[in-house]
Amino acid sequence: MDKSRLLFVFLGMTFLYSTSADASSGRKVSAGRNIAGSVGRPAAVRAPMHNDAVHNDETIEVGGTRRVQGIKVSLGQSRIEQQPPGTNPLKALAQLPGIMYQAADAQGVDVWSSQVFMHGFQQQELGFTLDDMPLGEVTYRNYNGLNPIMAISSENVERIDVSQSAGAEEIASTSNLGGSLSYKSIDPKDVMGGTVRQGFGSYGLFHTFARFDSGALNASGTKFFASYMRNDSRYWRGYGENFMQQINVKLVQPIGQHSRVAAFFDWSDLHNDGYQDLSPEILGTLGQRVSNYYNGRASGYIAAYQAAQGRFPAGYEKLSDPLDASYYDGATSTVDYFGGLKADIALGHNLTWTTTAYGHGEDNQTHWTTPYFPSPNGAPLSELSKQPSIQRFGVLSAMHYDIARNHIGIGAWYENDSYQSPMYVYSMPLVVNGVIQGSVPNGRVWWKNPFGQIFNQNYNTNTMTAFVDDTFHPTRNIALSAGFKSILSTVRVGDGYLNPAYYGLGAAITSGESLTASSAFLPHLAADWHFLKHHELFVDISKNLHTYAECGYNLCNSPLAVSQSAFALSRGGIKPETAWTYAAGYRFNGDLVSASVYAYRTNFKNRLQQITAGSLINPISAVQNVGGVTMNGVDAAITITPIMNLRITNAVSYNHSTYDQNITNSGVSFPTAGKQVVNFPRFMYNTSLAYQYGAFSPHIDAAYIGPRNYAYTGDVKVGGYWMTNLGVRYRLATATRALGVPKIVKNVELSFDISNLLNTRYISTMGENGNPMSISTGALTTQSMLPGAPRVFFGSLRIDF
Repeated sequence: MDKSRLLFVFLGMTFLYSTSADASSGRKVSAGRNIAGSVGRPAAVRAPMHNDAVHNDETIEVGGTRRVQGIKVSLGQSRIEQQPPGTNPLKALAQLPGIMYQAADAQGVDVWSSQVFMHGFQQQELGFTLDDMPLGEVTYRNYNGLNPIMAISSENVERIDVSQSAGAEEIASTSNLGGSLSYKSIDPKDVMGGTVRQGFGSYGLFHTFARFDSGALNASGTKFFASYMRNDSRYWRGYGENFMQQINVKLVQPIGQHSRVAAFFDWSDLHNDGYQDLSPEILGTLGQRVSNYYNGRASGYIAAYQAAQGRFPAGYEKLSDPLDASYYDGATSTVDYFGGLKADIALGHNLTWTTTAYGHGEDNQTHWTTPYFPSPNGAPLSELSKQPSIQRFGVLSAMHYDIARNHIGIGAWYENDSYQSPMYVYSMPLVVNGVIQGSVPNGRVWWKNPFGQIFNQNYNTNTMTAFVDDTFHPTRNIALSAGFKSILSTVRVGDGYLNPAYYGLGAAITSGESLTASSAFLPHLAADWHFLKHHELFVDISKNLHTYAECGYNLCNSPLAVSQSAFALSRGGIKPETAWTYAAGYRFNGDLVSASVYAYRTNFKNRLQQITAGSLINPISAVQNVGGVTMNGVDAAITITPIMNLRITNAVSYNHSTYDQNITNSGVSFPTAGKQVVNFPRFMYNTSLAYQYGAFSPHIDAAYIGPRNYAYTGDVKVGGYWMTNLGVRYRLATATRALGVPKIVKNVELSFDISNLLNTRYISTMGENGNPMSISTGALTTQSMLPGAPRVFFGSLRIDF
């Protein structure tokens, strides 16, 4: 009997069993929505009046900031608010075991350096959504979505629901091999009010956030909020600016007592200079502070101009390639429009229907100055600019029905995504007798009038997924779940162009081709048992598939972003990546102690990687399946509350993720079998202490990130490091009247934070430009590392009206 028949037999048997059991007892019981069984009798589900049907009896609160149920963990707004103003919520999420977040800046808003890993999977292999709307594959130049910080301001995030397994079949994602992160936006308040937050910090940080809540506007409960955020700071390494502004609007219209319609809109505008990527050689020779030549003045451009002519700054002559060590600039400009309309409708006492329609448009320019391609005017420099754009729309719909002891769900998701990935080149000014013949270039502006095109591909992708699942409660404290997901995704590419003057080859880029990734049956089985009041056991088994990535020529592991000849060479054997994950865990939730253990094994198959294939005399860069990765790991955490308002948390993670096979590249076999995956440590530990004494709330946390492999063979590593952060909050809610503050002010809060308290020197982001194979292939000179920010001070004032 095949897997699909087994699943339907399971669904049918649980339905028949529950129906007969209820008939014999003469009572009707409806299951709750979540896998975790309620310790009380399950109640009938009605359409949620809040943002999602998570606020129910099956949710366990941990420290008031984190919810857990089976393999799912939620991080709430109170934990996010503990971070410095404007900090990426993913940085707060990294306090959970098994999750690592890295960025070159203290806030985590530099999109080039921002990275999140979970249980060995990188962010491109995780699923991200906001209010059910897909955020796509989170990469620097996202081809089917946008970075979460560009979708919603951190102050507007109510919580992040994390599924630590490859399951979560309802999520609108085709990249969640290693789990999913579902952002939920905060609802407008029922009473008119607002929030203003002003933050300051080191390196010229200036963070402003203002939100207005309308309150209920009429008897039906119509309400909305509108917010504006502005974040501006200088770079700590070299000269540069990180600027972002954002508008969020959310409208909620209740319909009766148990239904509602909600609309969400986001506009974000980001402009920043990128941190210069470094190599082990540069770090050892010039140190961590080396940067691009750009300094906002004429002298920076003249220095880059002279370097392109072979006149380098002191110390650069010691490098194997001083020309490639620093560029004039590297910058990003991105504008996003994103939003959707979501309807939660109660069709009956036990039947709900949720439908979301959304759209997204993005324009992007990412620049860097190259000394390898001169301008037509004779300048030895030119400005390369990738200018991708996205236009996508989609709809997802699901129905949930409670009958007897079953909670049955069925739904589908469709998206059309149009992605253009052109790259252009612009002229840079001449320098004559030390004088620039024109204005000093600025990478953050929108460039126009290129003198040439470097490459182009236009992608169009149609994706459809569907799911069916059933959660069955044989008893009031046991939940059994079974379901599956189906995926069909076809990507077509056309209008391909390669500039032979730049690439020095006559081959054509892939064009007029298509690839389909599909699977009719991706199963998910789970069980959850609550016993002895405070104890929980759970297991989870799931399979998932990752559709093919998209990007510019040779920029990622997309089988289509290669030459036509390389695509023809690999097309017959290419397969989409898949992962089976087996997980089990135990959780104890008491008044004084909360503890958990989570163990998992993942078999990651058909891993795609860019390799060199074909003749050794005339090699071809291609993307091929290179084998699998076996991931075994365990997370453990304990939270102790020895006295009221004091919380001590310790968490440890062990991850043994190793490649299954050696990799052959350019005819050379590299010993990667059994080596830890690149960029992710085998061991992590974090600890935190938080205390609240009246209006005073200090906290301190520390984390250890173990050594990480930089090269695939493991012969180049980055050492482990400790990171410590300190923060304190003081709420003046009780003191505002005594200080004569107007009654309209409901709360005033002062905060002070220190990031990297001990001023640790460390490498944060790795692999942003890919990872080298070994020392023999230039691992020491490969520039794909970014140092982390030094000690940074933050302060903020928050006023709630």
